[in-house]
Amino acid sequence: MVETRRNENESTGSLLRRFSKRVQLSGFLKRAKSRRFYAAGKSDYSKKKEALRRVAFEKELEQKRKLGKMTQ
Repeated sequence: MVETRRNENESTGSLLRRFSKRVQLSGFLKRAKSRRFYAAGKSDYSKKKEALRRVAFEKELEQKRKLGKMTQ
């Protein structure tokens, strides 16, 4: 965490600018923004399950095309 103390005879505006600069240089905001919309990846099991479902669906479509129940 970034800490900034007010110097003697320093205006609040310059203190705020100095604080903002320190936060920016620390990379804290950049890390926080990158983690904000983090979505965990799918598990191996769910990937395999989805792939098998897709293969079965394509097989079913091909079967329907051969039987003439579906065009294209």
